[in-house]
Amino acid sequence: MTGDAVLTARNMHIEYEVTPPVKAVRGVSLTLHRGEILGLAGESGCGKTTLAYGLNRLLKAPALLTDGEVVFHDQSGTDIDVVALSGEGLRRYRWDKVSMVFQGSMNALNPVMSVRAQLNDVFTTHRRGMSKSARRERSAELLELVGVDPSRLGAFPHELSGGMRQRVMIAMALALDPQVMIMDEPTTALDVVVQRGIIREIMRLRERLGFAVIFITHDLPLLIEVSDRIAVMLEGQIVELGDAGQVYRHPEHDYTKKLLASFPSLRGARGDFVRHGHCGASS
Repeated sequence: MTGDAVLTARNMHIEYEVTPPVKAVRGVSLTLHRGEILGLAGESGCGKTTLAYGLNRLLKAPALLTDGEVVFHDQSGTDIDVVALSGEGLRRYRWDKVSMVFQGSMNALNPVMSVRAQLNDVFTTHRRGMSKSARRERSAELLELVGVDPSRLGAFPHELSGGMRQRVMIAMALALDPQVMIMDEPTTALDVVVQRGIIREIMRLRERLGFAVIFITHDLPLLIEVSDRIAVMLEGQIVELGDAGQVYRHPEHDYTKKLLASFPSLRGARGDFVRHGHCGASS
């Protein structure tokens, strides 16, 4: 499913200008290929979300991109210098070229606006010539696409389940047919069954629509299951990058090995903690 490069980051440095300064991203270089799922793994605070915001030009003070470049390779054949964008060019890049599903769908959705109003907001901002009837049809189509009944267009976020809210966020991210979708912990705080449903939906939509995904999570086993390639971050740097199978079978960095070892196997032998009687009635 992977093809030519769609997004390239070179030597990115992002710093939080506080006292003392915090170097959140340090010399990161990445290439995202068309149609691939690139997993970005690492513990909380390692710089994953900061990197994602940098790629999408969503950094706000005190965060600042101090060095490096981001280039978007548009399907039209034009290379776009993302760091140099401003005004209308930046507006066209966000959501239109690269969209983002933010962590925490309840916080990302406006609690006092209906689903319909929030989808309309995307269209009126980015598709100003779109008619009211076209917006209405597209909104219903998007909800159907992510497995939500279009009758929920009139609902407010608090009237939807966590899984539905996350699907609405995915629908909003797909509204303008982006070439890249960045997903920041898209299944956080959802139960396992709902998580699986969301993951299946992402995989199905990727296959159908052909967009590339940067999938951010601390759950390395999940990334091994869904990603084409995996990048592992530690203290603002990428310490390992490779095919998902390679990272799983032959991890090279000690941190990657520790991440993999931290997740219990459902099929392996019971560990010393259980065998030595520290669990159950005997304790």
